[in-house]
Amino acid sequence: MIRRVAILAAGTALAMGAPAAAQDHSMHGMPMPKAPAKPKSAAPQQEAKPDPDKPADGGPTDHGGMDHGTMPAMQAAGTALEAGDAPAPAPPTDHYADRFFPAAEMERSRKVSMREMGGRPLGSVLFNLAEFQPRSGGSAYRWEGEGWFGGDVNRLTVKSEGEGLVRGGIESAEVQLLYSRAVDPYFNLQAGVRHDFRPGPARTYATLGFEGLAPYMFEVEGAAFLSTRGELLGRLGGYYDQRITQRLILQPRAEFNLSAQDMPAQRIGSGLTSAELGLRLRYEIARRFAPYVGLSWEAKAGRTAAYARADGEKPSALGLVAGVRFWF
Repeated sequence: MIRRVAILAAGTALAMGAPAAAQDHSMHGMPMPKAPAKPKSAAPQQEAKPDPDKPADGGPTDHGGMDHGTMPAMQAAGTALEAGDAPAPAPPTDHYADRFFPAAEMERSRKVSMREMGGRPLGSVLFNLAEFQPRSGGSAYRWEGEGWFGGDVNRLTVKSEGEGLVRGGIESAEVQLLYSRAVDPYFNLQAGVRHDFRPGPARTYATLGFEGLAPYMFEVEGAAFLSTRGELLGRLGGYYDQRITQRLILQPRAEFNLSAQDMPAQRIGSGLTSAELGLRLRYEIARRFAPYVGLSWEAKAGRTAAYARADGEKPSALGLVAGVRFWF
């Protein structure tokens, strides 16, 4: 019995280890049906050409016969497209709201909106100098300021400057009434009149000048003055606000005055008549109110200095100043 089981196991192992190609699937002599014969392929027939007078039927396009080598290369793609030279479309000349509401009422509404959004006239007054100058021969005072009223482009401007002795009265004083017009975002062109009350006999001048903000934040101004007697004067000045802290500011300042002729009655000679250099340190208690202290050097030149010596005055002086700068 054991022998038969061993022989059966050995035969099974031999049958399983044989390759698939060696296995006989002939079903032990059973007849197998014959495979069907392949049909003979028909001879290729030439496709009839469509009538040239009639459009060809839609069908697949043969891309093999197309010559892509002669096609021009694409010149630009994406954002590399060439800019066109066609003129820009004209801006609309009407307002869309006028199609639904009366044009006169909408025009009034637009003017009100412009005034409310900053188009209305405004005004300001600034005194850059209002100071006291202690001197050995008598303390003095000085002022320089301006005010304006108008809009961003057109303004009416009033300027005034002068100086005097605390116990001797006003030595020089002038007032300018100017029309100011913005010629660019940083500069104004000004024209008007100037009237001198002191020194000597009063004078009235036609005035043409400019003021503005130069590169690197320099405040500059200049003007030419032509009197009713044909006398020509000039002035050029400027200053710079060097911010040390948010409230402590150092201001260097310079001003030069010139004359085209001698004016003995006003004690003014031709050429450079006077110059002033100053350095003032101010502290802004509030943005609109800032007391300051500093140094100011003033000198007269040429024949103007000779007139000062003849009158018993020093042609130059260096002194302390203390004052306040304010605006509203």
